[in-house]
Amino acid sequence: MNEMSTSSHAVELEATPVCARAPVGLLAELTHRCPLQCPYCSNPLELERVNTELSTEDWCRVMREAGELGVLQVHLSGGEPTARKDLEEIIKAAVDAGLYTNLITAGVLLNKGRLQGLADIGLDHVQLSIQDVDAENADRIAAYKGGAAKKHQVAGWVKDLGLALTINAPLHRQNIASLPKIIDYAVEVGAGRLEVAHIQYYAWALKNRAALMPTEEEFLDTARYVKAAQERLKGILVIDFVVPDYYAKYPKPCMGGWGRGIMNVTPSGRVLPCHAAESLPGLAFDNIKDKGLREIWLEGEAFNLYRGTDWMKEPCKSCPRKEIDFGGCRCQALAPSTMAASYNTWGTACSAAR
Repeated sequence: MNEMSTSSHAVELEATPVCARAPVGLLAELTHRCPLQCPYCSNPLELERVNTELSTEDWCRVMREAGELGVLQVHLSGGEPTARKDLEEIIKAAVDAGLYTNLITAGVLLNKGRLQGLADIGLDHVQLSIQDVDAENADRIAAYKGGAAKKHQVAGWVKDLGLALTINAPLHRQNIASLPKIIDYAVEVGAGRLEVAHIQYYAWALKNRAALMPTEEEFLDTARYVKAAQERLKGILVIDFVVPDYYAKYPKPCMGGWGRGIMNVTPSGRVLPCHAAESLPGLAFDNIKDKGLREIWLEGEAFNLYRGTDWMKEPCKSCPRKEIDFGGCRCQALAPSTMAASYNTWGTACSAAR
């Protein structure tokens, strides 16, 4: 681990902290503002307003502290991160800190000139989300006319500029039949990686579950198709497949294990063990305005609550898989108890943040 920050937020830590391993990645949610209104948005139901967002200086300090902590990758997300006019300054701070930079974007606010500028600064990777390859259905899901066509254009710009490209395709009942065409699309635009991600049912997706959840057979069909495509496209396209918790054989470890590899900073500066952690009641989260990133990672109450296995009760405590799935996703464990309040309210996930 690198030496701790010399900023005013740095503190002396014990020689044997609870977690001595640096996080691999930092998810930086720069804003909750977004022109799309996807009904499965993973942002919280109570979106953070623009007047609560961290300043440019704060975000640049986060990048410096992430580099000093030993973080390898920063994923610049939202909402829509390109809604921030200071994105260039934030990316420069990340590049200067030695971080691999990944822009997670819907693409619809980008133009080629701005993307060229980001590439010149040192942006490494673009992760472009799509709602479907059928333009009419894609625009319906995102509630954004012309979005599908613009995304295809942005994918071309990314490849023209020599940036790495990932296509992210959230999968649900409204687009699941398009999976074969989605895979073909990723190959066509020259993506190196495709994330076929069945949506997880918390936040807006839980609220809209009735319109989004596929049947078990539909899910199994996607699993079979992806497995065959992974074999067929070896050396051409890497396909990651994210299973929905509702149909998984075993619970998945939260972000590889709670507090093991990922930190998440919200638009207002709260630091979370995962992007959905705020759905758990009673947790207190430190803010980057008050404490340094290293102190929060090592000593933060929320980070240590479900870190490791000592917190477990039976039957998890004696389960032979406890060092594999670490008790599973805490947010998904809670979600069934709130399901009675879940109903179909298709779409205004991101407009409230504007």
